[in-house]
Amino acid sequence: MDPFLTLLHSFSSSLSAGELRDLKFLCQDKIGKRKLESVQSGAELFNFLLEQQVISSHNVDFLKTMLMAIKREDLTTRLEHFVEEGEANVPDDQPDSTADIICENVGRDWKMLVRKLGFSEVKMDRIIAANPLNLKEQLVQSLREWQKWKGKDAKVTDLTKALRDCNMNLVADLVEQKLVAFSCSKPKSL
Repeated sequence: MDPFLTLLHSFSSSLSAGELRDLKFLCQDKIGKRKLESVQSGAELFNFLLEQQVISSHNVDFLKTMLMAIKREDLTTRLEHFVEEGEANVPDDQPDSTADIICENVGRDWKMLVRKLGFSEVKMDRIIAANPLNLKEQLVQSLREWQKWKGKDAKVTDLTKALRDCNMNLVADLVEQKLVAFSCSKPKSL
């Protein structure tokens, strides 16, 4: 999954109707009037901006300007962290492959794991209600919620510690092996 698209999706879901209207106004010189009139969500607006190549994971200046104009310092800060962390350069398969390893090996004990990660029972109940018959999806959504909740502080080392605290040492070993393989395959910077 593309981290930049994930970021844009989270921005979209936090926009009010008034903020969306203001963003559309700011894009009048970038997107045609007919397209702008059809926009009903932030995701649609960001999609048009991506299509027009006004924004991209390597070019966030216009997006930052828009967020500052609507006085969303929280989103501007998240965007700055995204750029600072260089998340656009992280291969797409790394976070998903870690989640895949966990999902394939944790099974019914997923609640114990997410409790160790600091999840409340209410959050778990909401995830279960949204995915009542799909155990794997319950865990995937829990991991995504944890990552969204922790933001840049969501570390794989925290996941492996939680796995070890739950006596899921084999899964923790598999995740660490994946990390080692990933770091060995990354090009070394000078």
